[in-house]
Amino acid sequence: MQDDLKDFSPEQTHQYQDLIAIFNHTFSNEFNTQLVKGDDEPIYMPANADFEQYVSCAHHRIIFAHGFFASGMHEISHWLVAGLARHQLVDFGYWYIADGRNAQQQAKFEKVEIVPQAIEWIICVAAGFSFRVSADNLADIVIDRLAFQHKIHKQVQDYLENGLSIRTQAFVNALQAYYNTKPLTLADFDYRGMYECEAV
Repeated sequence: MQDDLKDFSPEQTHQYQDLIAIFNHTFSNEFNTQLVKGDDEPIYMPANADFEQYVSCAHHRIIFAHGFFASGMHEISHWLVAGLARHQLVDFGYWYIADGRNAQQQAKFEKVEIVPQAIEWIICVAAGFSFRVSADNLADIVIDRLAFQHKIHKQVQDYLENGLSIRTQAFVNALQAYYNTKPLTLADFDYRGMYECEAV
């Protein structure tokens, strides 16, 4: 597959066009889903659905923000986590409160983000792309990002020990083939402060 995709980018850099090509090549036919660069906030739009400014389309769309590679990876991770029933719902039907959450809302947000951010970290490593944990809140509350990353790291470890879903593994394989990265090991997921886990 990598030979087919090399034409999309002559450089080994992380360009959103390459991410679109890799994702669509891997999933478009089987899942009728395409990764699309958006000009606004990210959103998932199921096929044949009108929503706000989004016009109905024959295929499902993962629309990521402004051509940011990291945004594409994050939105893909949510798609990989969501079951096929949720693929029929705008934004997978997930609960979401935008930036400005209070402490209780933030705790709930972080709980549901552990799995997709673990998947995001895994696919980032598979692509040779830096992962940064996202607490996604600029409100005036104290956020323990390190404790959040500890929880995400534990989820990554669980996936590496027990295996990934078929879709996630297919995407990992596609990224590793294109970016010529090595098989995943837990050592690939070191991060600053990872040994300070006593409070978690």
